[in-house]
Amino acid sequence: MRLNMVQRLLPGWGVTYGPPGEGPFPAIMLLHGSEGAWAGWSHRDAMLLAAHGFLAFPYGYSSGGNAWNAGHIIDYPLDRSVEAFQALREFRFTDERVGLYGISRGAEHALLLASLMARDEIEGAPDAIAAHSPPDAVCGAFDSRSFRDAGDPGWQAWDVSKRAWTWRDSHEGLLPTTPIEIERYPGPLFLSHGTQDRMWSVEMTKRLEKRLRENGRSPEVHYYEGEDHIPSSAGQNKHHELLLDFFSKHL
Repeated sequence: MRLNMVQRLLPGWGVTYGPPGEGPFPAIMLLHGSEGAWAGWSHRDAMLLAAHGFLAFPYGYSSGGNAWNAGHIIDYPLDRSVEAFQALREFRFTDERVGLYGISRGAEHALLLASLMARDEIEGAPDAIAAHSPPDAVCGAFDSRSFRDAGDPGWQAWDVSKRAWTWRDSHEGLLPTTPIEIERYPGPLFLSHGTQDRMWSVEMTKRLEKRLRENGRSPEVHYYEGEDHIPSSAGQNKHHELLLDFFSKHL
């Protein structure tokens, strides 16, 4: 049986999923949430995008962890994501347009990356961005050990002094509660959030939308009524249809 999607190595960075053939294909870099790179959710989403004609690259940026435990998001250098994104742009199977898609902490990552690239006038910014369940401000570091039960031998207390992100070897402008200046990004932007999200409040996306519109931006925004941080099957199907429509239109 002929494969309808194939896996290709992006040398030095990881694997991509895409249609068979030489392409080139519109490409998307995916950013996972606090479940970490080992969980595989971003690979699942990459295969869904590949099945619909995109070259999808699930970029694992968490540190540590393994197939049983999430890694950490601590002092991650966002500069490295610029390099990964550029590598995807230069991949021989990639078309001219490349998008960025993040969920939860990955949505924070995507919005931060776009805002910093725009602020510092770095070439090669994403041609379109989708962010599901994003925050409107920088969040603190994520250490998976603090999310275990207190009786677990690997459990550690939350360390509020730790930071999630760096930019050019600095935490400046990236301290928790700092607003993410996504209004600097001029390109197409898709935001979505479940109205019953018990992990990250939908009010964060509403504040993002309000700030964007006040600054003359026109984001595509979707609120999924009754859906939690991880949508139900029906919610996932609705989200994926809207997501595919967005990227098909802009890539």
